Amino acid sequence: MVKSVKMTATSLAVLLLVLGHAMAQSSFKKNLATPKPAKPAQCCDEVRSLKVQVASLSSILEEMSKKQESDLMKVVRQMMDLEKLNQQHEARVTEAESKYSEIYNQIEIMQLQAAQSAPQQSTSDAIYDCASLYHKNYKISGEYKLPKDDFLGTPELNVYCDMENNGGGWTVIQRRKVGLTSFNRDWKQYKNGFGAIRGDFWIGNENIFRLTRQPTVLRIEMEDWEGETRYAEYAFFTVSNEMNSYKLFIANYSGNAGDSLRYHNNTNFSTKNKDNDKCVDNCAQLRQGGYWYNCCTDSNVNGVFYRYGSHTKNPDGISWYGWHGPNYSLKRVEMKIRPQSFVP
Repeated sequence: MVKSVKMTATSLAVLLLVLGHAMAQSSFKKNLATPKPAKPAQCCDEVRSLKVQVASLSSILEEMSKKQESDLMKVVRQMMDLEKLNQQHEARVTEAESKYSEIYNQIEIMQLQAAQSAPQQSTSDAIYDCASLYHKNYKISGEYKLPKDDFLGTPELNVYCDMENNGGGWTVIQRRKVGLTSFNRDWKQYKNGFGAIRGDFWIGNENIFRLTRQPTVLRIEMEDWEGETRYAEYAFFTVSNEMNSYKLFIANYSGNAGDSLRYHNNTNFSTKNKDNDKCVDNCAQLRQGGYWYNCCTDSNVNGVFYRYGSHTKNPDGISWYGWHGPNYSLKRVEMKIRPQSFVP
């Protein structure tokens, strides 16, 4: 009886252990099979929301970029239209200036011819240039003083006369040979003249205007650093008054240097402080001198004096494109004038 009870108690204990182990395994498997879904689900929702926001922002940025590009193209088209209108306006102005210049030059030539053919009143003995001195037997080249003449309206003026070359009677109006005088001057200095008569100088635009009121010949002589010489001669040369910005008019080229002043014909005189050229840029500042700049140069005899010819860094030397091109600075240049009627 006692033995039977012991076996029953033992069997119950074993049964309880087996049931406890089975329940523990079942609970463990259940925990493994059913993880908590709350946090991952919440994370995925946040990612989706961010993706939607990014897509929305990308769409907005794309629309803004397209609109900005469209606005930019409109501005570019407007600028192009304005530039075209500006070019058309400039072309009309240039055409009008050209027509006015042609008419003015024709009138001026007629006036000069009329003055030449009119009977002279006490001017036969007047001394108003080197040609006048030549006919009074001054046949030696050098510095002379032209007296003031109230009838002709000419002031007393020191000049250099070439009485020996090419028939003589030449009044020198410009010279470059020493290189110590800067030609990068202002309007007033070019108007009145500067430099040394026996060295480098500009006689002055006002004096050139007075000296060319009669039909005049211009001769430009030049020399390079190899000792070779060339010349350009214009059978008609005149300069307007200051009110017309000392406009240049030339015609009838001859010589062996090339016609590199023709590009500057019918152009106003310009200096670094008075931009009268036909270019957007200030040619006088770029070329470092005063001259009848067009846009800008085919010659630049009042440029910078560079020794030994080379000036490749800047196109501002004493150049004559018809001979040595734009990147060679000449050693010597001399401009001189005399009346068309002069006979040696």
